[in-house]
Amino acid sequence: MSSDSTAIVFGTAQVKRARYAIAAVFTVHGAVTGSFATRVPWIQEHAGVSAGQLGLALAFPAIGASLTMPLAGRISHRFGARNALRGLLALWTLALVLPSLAPNLLTLCAGLFVYGASAGMSDVAMNALGVEVENRLDRSIMSGLHGMWSAGALIGSAAGTVAAHIGADARLHHLLAALALTALGLLACQGVLDLRSEADEEPPPRFTLPPKSALVIGAIGFCAVFAEGASMDWSAVYLRDVIDSSAGLAAASTTAFALMMTVARLAGDRIVDRFGAVRSVRAGGVLATAGGVLVVLSPGVVGVLCGFGLIGLGVAVVVPLAFAAAGRSGPNPSQAIAGVATITYTSGLIAPSAIGSLAEATSLVVSFGLVTVLAFGLVLGAGVLRGADRKVAGSVPVPGGVVAKSPSEG
Repeated sequence: MSSDSTAIVFGTAQVKRARYAIAAVFTVHGAVTGSFATRVPWIQEHAGVSAGQLGLALAFPAIGASLTMPLAGRISHRFGARNALRGLLALWTLALVLPSLAPNLLTLCAGLFVYGASAGMSDVAMNALGVEVENRLDRSIMSGLHGMWSAGALIGSAAGTVAAHIGADARLHHLLAALALTALGLLACQGVLDLRSEADEEPPPRFTLPPKSALVIGAIGFCAVFAEGASMDWSAVYLRDVIDSSAGLAAASTTAFALMMTVARLAGDRIVDRFGAVRSVRAGGVLATAGGVLVVLSPGVVGVLCGFGLIGLGVAVVVPLAFAAAGRSGPNPSQAIAGVATITYTSGLIAPSAIGSLAEATSLVVSFGLVTVLAFGLVLGAGVLRGADRKVAGSVPVPGGVVAKSPSEG
């Protein structure tokens, strides 16, 4: 939303209720991702595609998201933040059924394009509202919101694991999940802030390059998401092939990493409130770098597991703070958030394949040397997230516990 819309005054109780509502939205959004990820093998078999064709198809969610995320700001301007989020979230939850219906590669790519487009637009809309609530509460909540997304992803993946274990048809599983999550999402949207733009306000452009500030902030997000994606997708393979661990320990490493990320994000707001965004990210970069060094140099299972755990702890709060900084970086928060989201989506897309290509040319140890270097980039570049600190951004309290912008913000 624009800076004009942030002048609307909401009561303390309403803002607190909006915080829980947007947290529920993040949880629903994450549950869709978890529900989809666990049934990819079924979807591959049903569509009759090879591993290479599946890799091609799985690029389409990021393509769809990247092309359509800039539209989220215009949709919010046209329909208001609550109605926009309601529609975009419903489109995302219902899009869950599309990949499992695809009978071939072409329809799978098309379904995943729509799936990614709806994911990206709803992602921008909910993050923009999350930043608004954070501004008005004058306390950090973005890390916790992304923690709720991770919790939703774990819930969705757990349900998907059960469905796969009993041999359930993914079309039925995803239909039931989509209907349930759509209902929960619409219910959660009832409580989010109903921000509306001024009648004479210039609408944001449909498509435009992200502002320079978003590119700089996005670079930090890129480093964090690359380390996260590489660890999530390759930690089990690393333990199996490099450390020669058991299959059980290798598989457990991925779950442990996801749990570490979730816990760190849920606890991250207190740390950010206490130490500020820059120091929190810089300390996280130190932890992630130390974790990368452990992964690369440790000869045993325990050291490598601890290393992946430290990477998860170190990068957990970076993306939430990148969105918060983007939302305060200019007159069009949705546009800046869309720019950062595009960069982080791209990082998440290329990280697994980049690690694999480098490992094939050299080794997995060298690949995680690259992850360690990018983690150290968080230490060097943490200063660009200064805008994620509410005091630096210029928020001031107003009567009733609601937060308004200071005159210096425009």
